[in-house]
Amino acid sequence: MKLERLLIIALLVPSIFCVGQDKEPAAKPAQVTAPSPAAGTATETYVIGASDTLTVTVWKEPTLSGSLLVRPDGMISLPLLGDIQASGMTPLQLADAIEVKLKKFIQDPKVSVVLTQIHSKIIYLLGEVGKKGPVEMTPGMTLLEAISSAGGLTDFANSKKIYILRTEAGTHQKIAVHYKEALKGDTTLNLVLEPGDTIVVP
Repeated sequence: MKLERLLIIALLVPSIFCVGQDKEPAAKPAQVTAPSPAAGTATETYVIGASDTLTVTVWKEPTLSGSLLVRPDGMISLPLLGDIQASGMTPLQLADAIEVKLKKFIQDPKVSVVLTQIHSKIIYLLGEVGKKGPVEMTPGMTLLEAISSAGGLTDFANSKKIYILRTEAGTHQKIAVHYKEALKGDTTLNLVLEPGDTIVVP
């Protein structure tokens, strides 16, 4: 009888362990955490330009933090680091660049850059248009789109003498505009604008 009981126990023990092992994998998926929501893309994609205002924050270093204006040359100035190129970078890229430079002075620096005011993506309209003054640019804004956003030309406008004033690398350019031809559908004459352009309508 003892031998029979021992045989029964010997047969039952492996099956108990097998049942326990079968149940373990089923519990694992419950431990998987959901991915965190994706961060906003505004600061990831916006390219900083001259005259934009930034807030640079260095964790636990208030003397290195503050609000900064991007100069016309595209640079900002920070204590310890001096001038840093900001124009042409996204806020995240600029934060990374500042962190790399600060490692010479601070152990494991944490930097954030927040865009507080946008002034670089603006064009200006002067003269015989419905609404004079600055206009916020949209991506790829053209001459006709800008004039339309300003309410179009007035009845007194001389469409044959419209021109664009543009500054590139410190050089001022006067670009002639063929407004009527652009209106007729000639896309090569519907010029794509650049930040800071001034459209003059005599």
